[in-house]
Amino acid sequence: MAQYDYDLFVIGAGSGGVRAARLAAELGARVGIAEEYRVGGTCVIRGCVPKKLLVYGSRYASELTDARAFGWSYDELRFDWPTLIHNVRREVDRLNGIYMRTLEKAGVDQFLTRAALAGPHEITLADRDGKLSAKTILVATGSHPVIPEVPGRDHLITSNECFELERLPESIAIIGAGYIGTEFASIFNGLGVAVTVLYRGDQILRGFDMDLRDDLAEAMRDRGVDLRMRTDVASVEAEGRGYRIHLEGGDTIAAELVMAATGRAPNTSGFGLEQAGVALGENGRIAVDEFSKSSVDNIYAVGDVTDREALTPVAIREATAFVETVFEGKPTPMDYRFIPTAVFSQPEIGTVGLAEGEAREIYRNVEIYKTRFRPLKSRISGREETMLMKLVVDADTDIVLGCHVLGDDGAEIAQMAAVALRLGVTKAQLDATMALHPSAAEELVTLRHKWEAPAPVAGSDAAA
Repeated sequence: MAQYDYDLFVIGAGSGGVRAARLAAELGARVGIAEEYRVGGTCVIRGCVPKKLLVYGSRYASELTDARAFGWSYDELRFDWPTLIHNVRREVDRLNGIYMRTLEKAGVDQFLTRAALAGPHEITLADRDGKLSAKTILVATGSHPVIPEVPGRDHLITSNECFELERLPESIAIIGAGYIGTEFASIFNGLGVAVTVLYRGDQILRGFDMDLRDDLAEAMRDRGVDLRMRTDVASVEAEGRGYRIHLEGGDTIAAELVMAATGRAPNTSGFGLEQAGVALGENGRIAVDEFSKSSVDNIYAVGDVTDREALTPVAIREATAFVETVFEGKPTPMDYRFIPTAVFSQPEIGTVGLAEGEAREIYRNVEIYKTRFRPLKSRISGREETMLMKLVVDADTDIVLGCHVLGDDGAEIAQMAAVALRLGVTKAQLDATMALHPSAAEELVTLRHKWEAPAPVAGSDAAA
């Protein structure tokens, strides 16, 4: 008889957990997986997929406005939130079913309940007595939205609840200006909601290239989003049909809904991790090595629960590397260089590689090539919004270190740029590439003039 019930047991059926379970099962391993909510995880159920569908829906207002200049006319135009959210939920249900059938086809035993560790090789399930055993355990429990510790925090919703709204609010205040807050600000704004963003920092999207941050903030303000930087929330209280947000300093803001977009934290509480000897790191994450192994030899972790790079494709690649390491005998460390990233704001951001500030901290000689221009479409529509294209280059080797795009299809451009940057493309090689005309992306292979930073003003901090 086998020593264990399973060769692999996975706790959490998000993108990373499902990928690992399926690949291991297809290699002949006996695999079980447990999920307490719905198979598919945050991305599929209440994250990037339904959010992107809301992004598509929110863009039609500006598209239809632009359409008039191209000869299109229409009467009695209106937006119906129940139609959009119903169709988004229907697509989520479809994807949930696909994920479950994928696991079933691979021969993975599915347990739709909460699982926890009872030891290094033992698992308990919330809906039944007894324990299951596994030679190897993979934790892929993801992360959850963090709600700030302010009086009245119970009044706040998170991105999770945005997909459960039965009615669109007339106004919303969003606390936080990372990619989640920025994307939902654009979504609600595009759907006609009055949006106020409250952020304690100096500029939106901390960690992104500064030109992207500045240009997007300007564009969002031009589209009607009220961005308030260097603003701290003191408390939130119910008032009439909505809420009153009290700010540090005495000002107040009224809004029908208040959303917290202040980051996410790993789901590590209540899973028996510490009792099983699994060491936790900063922010409660599972500490793992380059092969996703925890402090316990047979327990691994992938995805957001490790708080490395909280992106769905990263979790999937980590899961693949885990299976290659453990079940194929090919130790495969993760490589986190040149991960393309998108912010599906309006306008959209696509970026890969180093921001200018990061590059200047690492490399001695950095050259910047960038351009701002009105896309061809706007010449007819009359929209004044500009696109930004920017390349960060190591002047000593001519290797492109970063590519940053703000504008329509920025994410699509960044995906292909990621291939080139990963292969070590040089600026000269981009210059030698034939342009595709007319397109916005052609700007990346026609940039010839370096951008020169303004000379410091005598007596300024920069001059000092």
